[in-house]
Amino acid sequence: MQDQFTVDTMPVRIGADGAAVAAAAAAHTAAVLRDRVAANGAARVVVATGNSQLPFVRALRGEDVPWSRVTVFHMDEYVGVGDDHPASFRRWIRREVTEPYGPAVVHYIDGTAGDPAAECDRYEELLRAAPVDLVCLGIGENGHLAFNEPDVADPDDTRWARIVELTDVSRRQQVGEGHFPDLAAVPATAISLTVPALLGAAVVQAVVPEARKAAAVRAALTGPVGRHCPASLLRTHPGAVLFLDRDSAGQLDGTTADV
Repeated sequence: MQDQFTVDTMPVRIGADGAAVAAAAAAHTAAVLRDRVAANGAARVVVATGNSQLPFVRALRGEDVPWSRVTVFHMDEYVGVGDDHPASFRRWIRREVTEPYGPAVVHYIDGTAGDPAAECDRYEELLRAAPVDLVCLGIGENGHLAFNEPDVADPDDTRWARIVELTDVSRRQQVGEGHFPDLAAVPATAISLTVPALLGAAVVQAVVPEARKAAAVRAALTGPVGRHCPASLLRTHPGAVLFLDRDSAGQLDGTTADV
């Protein structure tokens, strides 16, 4: 990585381009999982989906990861969307993680469950069954984490999985990424892991490339910490690390001292 600095206690690493960021994040993920497997015999990781995470996840193919000892979770799914839908996060995990890497166990959120509230309960129970070692997440264009939206995200939520309403900003992002043809086609609700679930892991890795994320990155790193910008809550986690590229860091000032 070309530049490194710290915001509060969180290391921020800036790579020259998306490929450099993906490689550095993949190496970090592999090291964390190897360490946890060596210490405990197994590891548990939550993996974000979406276009911005593809280069990082695919870069894991070049890393030594003890997948046969790793249990994988994902962090959200649209209510009412089946796992064969092009926008399904279950489909993404199956294609990008399950099939190429063969983890020991993959736990999927069922967006078509007849009782979404009961599905939240089921998934939360799986998450709480043992410590989560690593969360690999991104940041939304409005600063959301998973689908925890600004001013709604609750750092003190007692739940680890719940049904959430998606803002128009988040729904438009899904259209812009090519997952749905128009806003009307994007579901209004999703099952999402909550902020305490995401920040409950020992290590939280945020991979945030692309210029479209630059405003959210600036708000997260230079503004106050609070639920108005869920990504800013990463600064409260002692094991968080943020990977940026030049484009996503483009609205930060040019020196470490200015950040």
